This record gives sequence, structure tokens and C-alpha cells, in this order.
Amino acid sequence: MFKLGLIINPCAGLGGSVGLKGSDGDAIRTEAIARGAEPRALQRMERALQVIANFREQIEIFCFAGDMGESSAHASGFTAHVVGAAQQQPSGAQDTCAAATVLMQHNVDLILFAGGDGTARLIADVVGTSQPVLGVPCGVKMHSGVYANAPEAAGEILKQLLTGSLVNIVERDVKDIDEDAFRNGQVRARFYGTLLVPEDSQFLQQVKNAGTERDELAQLDVAQGMIEQLQPDTLYLVGPGSTTHLFLQELGVDGSLLGVDVLLNNELIATDVSAAQIITHLDQFSGPVKMIITAIGGQGHILGRGNQQFTPAILRRIGKNNIHIIAARGKILALNGRPLLVDTNDPELDVAFGGYRPVIVGYREAIMYPVGYSVEGEH
Repeated sequence: MFKLGLIINPCAGLGGSVGLKGSDGDAIRTEAIARGAEPRALQRMERALQVIANFREQIEIFCFAGDMGESSAHASGFTAHVVGAAQQQPSGAQDTCAAATVLMQHNVDLILFAGGDGTARLIADVVGTSQPVLGVPCGVKMHSGVYANAPEAAGEILKQLLTGSLVNIVERDVKDIDEDAFRNGQVRARFYGTLLVPEDSQFLQQVKNAGTERDELAQLDVAQGMIEQLQPDTLYLVGPGSTTHLFLQELGVDGSLLGVDVLLNNELIATDVSAAQIITHLDQFSGPVKMIITAIGGQGHILGRGNQQFTPAILRRIGKNNIHIIAARGKILALNGRPLLVDTNDPELDVAFGGYRPVIVGYREAIMYPVGYSVEGEH
């Protein structure tokens, strides 16, 4: 029997769609819920477990009660050994640490956890490199290299273990940022430690490569190339990132570095908007709407990491053919042939957004590059 430990941070990712850029701290979680945020960590864990549903007879699941693991295990058709319970509702950091401690005491073969970089930090504090773990990505900011590309990708890695495939176990970096600084437009990423993770280059996301793209001339070329393509009387939703921020600066407007901004006729009409505010703009605007997004350095994600304000409902309204992807050539080359990635929290939409897409990599210069969806990284 494969002994699988589950840990879920039910609040992971709450702040994303409502523009809070994180979910750390009780006050932020309360604010996120007040703004209409909906939890998604349980559902994403269930998506991972569904991939290994046919192996139920080979798996024993150990977890804490309720939303920390038991609920998702039962929803996926698994029985679970409940080995503890959260001391507060919703569960907090101390509950995550307690769960990791108890699961290690039960000698599980691997801990599968759902959360963001803050959750990875907590587990690294308890587990270190003494216990294999694997993350199901649910957070807003995902700098650490311990997460699968998508929930289904985590399931595929587990499937390889269950079928006896030779899977490398490697140490991967855990990184996190200062969320308060992040909300003020400053990225302060720190290395916090390592975790032991089963590695598969197709399914495991890379460590976010923060700030390695320093060729400002290349980024300026990209910005000018995008500016030349702007159309009048068209509403543009501009995603977060240094490349998109430089584009706005070159246009002569003061947009947000880490939020979503709304642009019309070369003027900002709203900055740092939430998903609900985006929908209001879409409802009020009768003309064409387009998006401008960039890729996360090192990882290659274009949707689902740091820009969860672009919800599946919004993406469907806009359509993939109305999305501009901009990235300096060096950022694309650094992927070493790996596709750009989407993880929208809607598997059907991920499939629809896959394929070869144009990427603006310079002034009047674009390339066709693969965009991967879910676990089908080569499509």
C-alpha cells in the first residue's frame, strides 16, 4: 500500500481573484471573503486525486479532518484515516505545521499538499528534506519549485510512482515574498529552504526566475512592438509583470506593476482592479476587448500565477484570440523548449487555450510558441 498524506490550506489563493495579491494573515482572508472570493483549494486537490482514482485499492490516505484533507479524499472516492483536526476554523498556519508533524509520525510515503508559497514554507519548516512532498498549486504567488504545473499534473506524478516508474527525487527551492511589499508594488523574494520532491520536467513547475531578465533594451523593443499594435476604441486589460509595466511606462501612463490595469485609447481608466471590477468594465463597454499578458520568468506561466483576477468567466468572454502575449526573446529561450503554461482553475478552458500562439518578442517581431494546458505540456 502507498501511504499518502494530505494537507490542504483551505484559504490558499483566496486573495487572487479579488486583487489582494496573496492570502496570508487572518485580516487579508477576511477582506478577501468580504470582497466575494471563493475558496478553490479543496476542488483543486480533488482534481489531483481524480487522476489516481483507479489506484484506490493501492492507496491509504492519512489526513486531518474536514477541509484540511478528509473532505477532498471522500469527494474523490477515497477512504481516509483521520489522524487529527484543526484547532481553528478555517485552519491556520499552526494547523498546517501540526498536520505535517503527525503525517511524518505515521510514516507516510509522500505528503501531497495544496496551498501556495506560504504553505510550502510552513511544511519546509517541519519536514525539511526528510520526507518527500509534492504541492498542488493553489496560491496567488507561486515562486517555489515544489509545485506541479496544475492539479492534474500532480496526479500524473503520483501515478508514475504508483506504477513503478523511475522518478527522480530532488531538492527544490522554497521561496516566498513579502506580501505587504508586494501589494505596494515591490517584489522581495527570499529563499527559505528546500523540500524533497519527485521530479518530472513535464509536470513539475520550475522555480520562478525573479529578475533575471535584465536586458531593458530587449524589453523596450517588446513594449514598442506592443504599442504599435494598439487599436483605437478598444479596451485593454493589462496583466501584472515587469514587461507589461514597462509597456505602460513607454505609453506614458503610470500603471501598477503587480495588478491588472484597464487601458482605453492610450489612457488608464482603472488600476489594480479585481475580477468583479473587470466584469463591470466589460458589462459597461460595448466595443472590442483585448488582454496583454506576459510570462513568468523560469516557469513560463502566462495565466494562473499572480493574475487570478483573470477568472475563467472573464477569459471566456475575451477569447484566446484576443490575448496578446509579450515577452523578451531571452525569457522564451530560457524555457529551453518547454511550453508556456496556463492553469486557469478550469481544465476545459486550459485545453481550449492550448496550442501554438504568437508571442511578441521585439519591435515588429513575433514568434509562434506552444502553450501547454494542464498535464498535456506538449500541446
